Amino acid sequence: MLSRGNIILNKNIQASWIIKSYSTVIDLKTILKEQIPIRKNEIQKIKKNYGNKKIDEITINSLLGGMRGNRSMFWRSTSLDPNLGIKFHGLTIEDCQKNLPKLPNTYGQDEKIFLPETMLWLLITGEVPTVEQAMILKVELAKRGRKLPDYVDKVMSTLPKDLHPMTQFAIGIATLNKDSQFRENYEKGSIGKADYWESTYEDTLNLIALLPQLAGKVYSNSYNNGQPLGQFNENEDWSYNICSLLGMTNTSDSMNIQNFDDKKSQDFVNLMRLYTGIHVDHEGGNVSAHATHLVGSALSDAYLSYSSGIMGLAGPLHGLAAQEVVRFLIAMNSNISSPNDKKSIKDYLWSLLNSHKVIPGYGHAVLRQTDPRWTAMVDFAKRHPEEFENDKNVMLMQNLVNIAPGVLKEHGKTANPYPNVDAASGILFYHYGVRELLFFTVIFGCSRALGPLSQLVWDRGLGLPIERPKSLDLKSLKEYCD
Repeated sequence: MLSRGNIILNKNIQASWIIKSYSTVIDLKTILKEQIPIRKNEIQKIKKNYGNKKIDEITINSLLGGMRGNRSMFWRSTSLDPNLGIKFHGLTIEDCQKNLPKLPNTYGQDEKIFLPETMLWLLITGEVPTVEQAMILKVELAKRGRKLPDYVDKVMSTLPKDLHPMTQFAIGIATLNKDSQFRENYEKGSIGKADYWESTYEDTLNLIALLPQLAGKVYSNSYNNGQPLGQFNENEDWSYNICSLLGMTNTSDSMNIQNFDDKKSQDFVNLMRLYTGIHVDHEGGNVSAHATHLVGSALSDAYLSYSSGIMGLAGPLHGLAAQEVVRFLIAMNSNISSPNDKKSIKDYLWSLLNSHKVIPGYGHAVLRQTDPRWTAMVDFAKRHPEEFENDKNVMLMQNLVNIAPGVLKEHGKTANPYPNVDAASGILFYHYGVRELLFFTVIFGCSRALGPLSQLVWDRGLGLPIERPKSLDLKSLKEYCD
């Protein structure tokens, strides 16, 4: 692990980051070693003194309604406020944009962009990292992720080119299980329960570090006949390497398939940093997070656990929602006179609702206000007006927020008529040339790994048990009714 001593990182395209002589910097794993015994002791005291305290009630409606809203999971890093949106250890997205360390020379004038590496530090430790700590973690992830194992590359290369991108992604993640330190140590019987977290931590960082490589492999398999579109650059950050391996930077390590100039290339990388930074976690009850936690509770390693989360993310009611919004915006623009014609937009929305269809990107299971993630994505577009001023799909997306909520309120059947993040995210990627809609969720899957896998490390550190709720059959349910 890179933690102390002299580290020099040269960034040859956008800026020069030089980190050296940080002999006093405390690395991520050292912080965990200090924190876990303290938090474990707190959990044990709560169980001992308040273990029988009732938190919530389970009704028949909640049992048959997908357990929605039932407070029945421990999730350390994030909480979802119906009005304020997602909070990362108490920090809103706006707080994170203000407080997580940034590198002005890298981001130009876009001061709201932070590296997902800083969010990973926050998720795991509950603390905002210093610039030095964030850069040390960035360097470590780059070193861990520089090469996809040959056996994984071989497996991925044999997959059908028309296999769903998320299936390919899940297979790649699960195949990495061969190198799981936790699996190997557990099978050898060389670790005790108190030590489970350390090899899980190593697996977690290795998996997160390799996700850009896997995403690039899926993209080239699916859309470039298996031929690579870019190379991994160890001197760059995690999000940059996702873009490079998609062939979408204008540097020597990428084919630059969109012919980006310097500014557009930098803007696209910043969009990737923004998207992957704010999609890392959304409480523990969503399908991808819960599936990862559930499988991990059986002591499956990080690779098997998160591959199950990816399978859940691939569902139309979860991670595939962004692509539905893109289709919706394109279809609407082909059926209205102008993206600025309020009456035409309103009539189109009513035609959808009257046909018993939904307005994609509006409403959320928990949120009751505009999703702050949507605000962050739209703010990005507003900070680049010259880039988006002639994009009628982005224009329509921005105009819809002033029309759709009113229509939904008048319709009266939607608890939350405001936009969620899917209303904006997909169409911005589409603008920059990511036109393969099924691939959007692979990018989502890269980001979402950070939250559930951070939780998995803590699940092992705290010694949480296998998840095993009691189920009821119909006969038992009827007896409760009687």
